[in-house]
Amino acid sequence: MPEETVIRKKTALSGIQPSGNLTLGNYLGALSNFSEFTSEYNCYYCVVDLHSITVRQIPAELRRRTYEVLALYISCGLDPEKCTLFVQSHVHEHAELSWMLSCFTMFGELSRMTQFKDKSAKHADNINAGLFTYPVLMASDILLYQADVVPIGQDQKQHLELARDIAERFNGVFSPTFTVPEPYIPKIGANIMSLAEPTKKMSKSDANENAVIRILDTRDVIIKKFRRAVTDSDTCVRYADGKDGIKNLMTIYSCFTGKSYDEIEREFDGRGYGDFKSAVGEVCADGLQPVKERFDKLMADKPYLESVMRDGAEKASRAAGKTVSKVKRKLGFVTL
Repeated sequence: MPEETVIRKKTALSGIQPSGNLTLGNYLGALSNFSEFTSEYNCYYCVVDLHSITVRQIPAELRRRTYEVLALYISCGLDPEKCTLFVQSHVHEHAELSWMLSCFTMFGELSRMTQFKDKSAKHADNINAGLFTYPVLMASDILLYQADVVPIGQDQKQHLELARDIAERFNGVFSPTFTVPEPYIPKIGANIMSLAEPTKKMSKSDANENAVIRILDTRDVIIKKFRRAVTDSDTCVRYADGKDGIKNLMTIYSCFTGKSYDEIEREFDGRGYGDFKSAVGEVCADGLQPVKERFDKLMADKPYLESVMRDGAEKASRAAGKTVSKVKRKLGFVTL
């Protein structure tokens, strides 16, 4: 009998910070796509709480949001039996590898990170070292699990490029050690824009609540926010340059209905913006309702969420430990 060829299942990794209430952008650009990866990839999904403390957090809120992000992962379709769900700070190898890789990261590389510049401007009273070295920790998150693919938004592409550079640099010095990861950017839904300023990405830290749809908003709030969405002086629903607000709403409507932009244009031909904004609000509220119902049940069962955390941390630690042991051996550390 001929031997069967064993094909290694590729690995995917993604993480979300427990800082702020997650938005429609987080849902359409990331969470709603994650469950599709579990059949094709060996998936690790992380609540990246270590990353969140580059900005001052209220401890009680950080703890609550850590539970909430884990509950949202599951509410959005992730099965803890089919993927590894864990909290970053429960796996010490993240911080350990971050230090080792920081010694293979150039100061100039970190200085060019646009997010460091942006966050420094927003938090001028707290420009800490963690804010500067944040991309090294992100690289460690990815490289620890030998991730082949990392689902990211456009704003994280620069950080993934740095992770690739660090991996290649270490591999070049010490022989192949890390898998060099590739980005996965969804074709649609990757950039959901602000409802108030549609040239800016929707942000969970936006002070204007009308600009942001939060995953856990009530149905009435979601519909009201869409009705207030900024559009333009035209009345025609078209996906065209200069119509940023309408393009954003069409993207959202397409994500929830599966309809193409041409189909949406035909559906709302002659109906005006009022009808369209109400329709987008309705499909969004309908799409998020099952997520919210599942979330409420999970948040009422903290022991279950903690069991998922424990099991996930054990699985993640086994994989992460193998990588850290390999790195230590190549660096020349004495192991006992």
